[in-house]
Amino acid sequence: MLGKLARQHDPNVLVGFDHADDAGVYQIAPDQALVQTVDFFTPIVDDPYTFGQIAATNSLSDIYAMGGKPLTSLALVCFPDKADLDILERILAGGLSKMIEAGCTVIGGHSIRDEETKFGYSVTGLIDPKRVLKNAGAEPGDILLFTKAIGTGVISTAIKKGKALQKWIDGAVQSMTTLNKGAAEVIQQGKFQIHAMTDVTGFGLIGHAREMALASKVSLRLRAASIPLLPGAEECVRAGYIPGGLKNNRDFAECMVEYESSISEEVKALLFDPQTAGGLLISVAAGDGDSILGKLQSVGVPAQRIGEVTESQKPLIRIY
Repeated sequence: MLGKLARQHDPNVLVGFDHADDAGVYQIAPDQALVQTVDFFTPIVDDPYTFGQIAATNSLSDIYAMGGKPLTSLALVCFPDKADLDILERILAGGLSKMIEAGCTVIGGHSIRDEETKFGYSVTGLIDPKRVLKNAGAEPGDILLFTKAIGTGVISTAIKKGKALQKWIDGAVQSMTTLNKGAAEVIQQGKFQIHAMTDVTGFGLIGHAREMALASKVSLRLRAASIPLLPGAEECVRAGYIPGGLKNNRDFAECMVEYESSISEEVKALLFDPQTAGGLLISVAAGDGDSILGKLQSVGVPAQRIGEVTESQKPLIRIY
């Protein structure tokens, strides 16, 4: 819809909505820019405190994905008029715990009455305008790293249906409440040639990989066996716990994907699974691949090499 509106022309906008990037970037000084994002959604787990943590982690992720540092946030609250306010207090407390962990100060917010609970944050961060990491810029020969496992969408659907095993819930919650802060700090050291980066959220791994490939005018090869999956993710697909977002992602982007015959139907589906507070997809120069992978793993980030960047060709994305 934004594309149908009148264009604004402001030379200080370094990143707008043109390439579906993770956050907007606005330059305010020669060596400083604001990076801004907003995200909120309905509960995906039963525990209010955990839901608040997940919502905050998810909102912060786009700042990290641009290479920025979160600074301030504003809470966005939709809450039923007759619901127990103790629940809202727990949601806010959970969100605050993650904002404190991120070093991001909650300075206010806005609430409205709504029949369905929704929660999230608008987050503002700081970034060096010369070191903005966009989803454009990946170069042929780069290797692709990914910092989290996928499967939160199908597991969340199983939770809603009351069918998720506790070990599946525990794994998904741990992933969704883990900040991308550790990975961002490694990346922000500036020791590695990182050409492009994005976080994998609602459009799934293929959806965000597609955005990177199109924005960078390259193609991608992804090794299915190297893509980490959350415990229970394949079982959820086999049982039919498929969120609507997965179906929409697949309908939209699968036309640009080609699979080798060995790829299972479960893995094909999970490549389109909408993630909440997902991992960072990083395109890094091949010469720095092993060193940044080792550094990420040494600080506790479960990063994996999942593919490589090639010259632009058909298909846009090949799964092997």
